[in-house]
Amino acid sequence: MRILALDIGERRIGVALSDPSGLLATPLTTIHRRHHTADIDEVLRLVDEHDAERVVVGLPLELSGRRGTQAGRVSAFVRAMAERTQVPVETVDERYSTVQAQRQLRESGVKPSRNRARVDAAAAAIILQSYLDSQRGSPIY
Repeated sequence: MRILALDIGERRIGVALSDPSGLLATPLTTIHRRHHTADIDEVLRLVDEHDAERVVVGLPLELSGRRGTQAGRVSAFVRAMAERTQVPVETVDERYSTVQAQRQLRESGVKPSRNRARVDAAAAAIILQSYLDSQRGSPIY
């Protein structure tokens, strides 16, 4: 089963995709945000194009675990998207995904400050890999 994951920010949406076996997450692309409807249209186009059977969206909780303003915006996006598709859409905790993505890119020689779109797609892959590992009962590193 292929799963699409989103890291929704104010300016960009990072997108990652699992392999068909649901074992590995890979950064796919970055959507530059225009407006709510167009952003959802683009996500649903990617769902169709890649035959995704589920969408996992990172929910940016505060460090305390509470929902802040950005989590409310992401939840509204998720509700609007879920109304337009039969594909299940669920949220997962995404705390620290961007920090992890930046660290991984730096370790591979990429400057995160110059490659923000890559950071967003990498963060989506981290969110998705964490989700895939949790579904298998594998430890999350």
